[in-house]
Amino acid sequence: MASWLPEILFETNGQAPAPSKDFYQVLVTQQEVILRWWKISLRSEFRDARPGEFRESHQDFLDDSSLQAQVAIVFGRNILKYMINLCRGNFDFLERLPKSLLLHIIAHLDLEDIARLSQTSHTFEKMCNSEQLWEKVVESLCDTITPAMRELAKDRGWKQIFFTNKLQLQLQLRRRRQNRGDSNEDLPKLPL
Repeated sequence: MASWLPEILFETNGQAPAPSKDFYQVLVTQQEVILRWWKISLRSEFRDARPGEFRESHQDFLDDSSLQAQVAIVFGRNILKYMINLCRGNFDFLERLPKSLLLHIIAHLDLEDIARLSQTSHTFEKMCNSEQLWEKVVESLCDTITPAMRELAKDRGWKQIFFTNKLQLQLQLRRRRQNRGDSNEDLPKLPL
């Protein structure tokens, strides 16, 4: 399983809480935790301050409460908790799958399962609400997707199209055609 993991397991960066303007980066690799910082100040005593870097093995990071406290101050308790889990070997393999594969898998779930999955993490929330997912869902349930329907999806979104009543959707498509002067185009065959 470890061969599935990239060298850098996690990376984030951010500014320290006000009033500090210092910038921090933290990386968790397969072997160590790396904390980098850049001192940002107009004060003359910090003008020559160079960027810094601190490296610790996973076990040393787990034992270093002062470094953990610094990470929590800059990045928050959730990031610290996630880093601790990575250092303990608790990897989230599902989120590491390619996005296209995850979208394909999610598109086959029931609506209730998609809703539950969207509540598990920020990554899955984005994926479960993405236009790519809802386009796949609509395509799998509709007999045909017309160009007019694709244009309507650009304006309204695939998720909105999915949850629109069949009659309302046909009415919206008919109005759209009338506004454009198209009259020959067939209405899409939507599932009941």
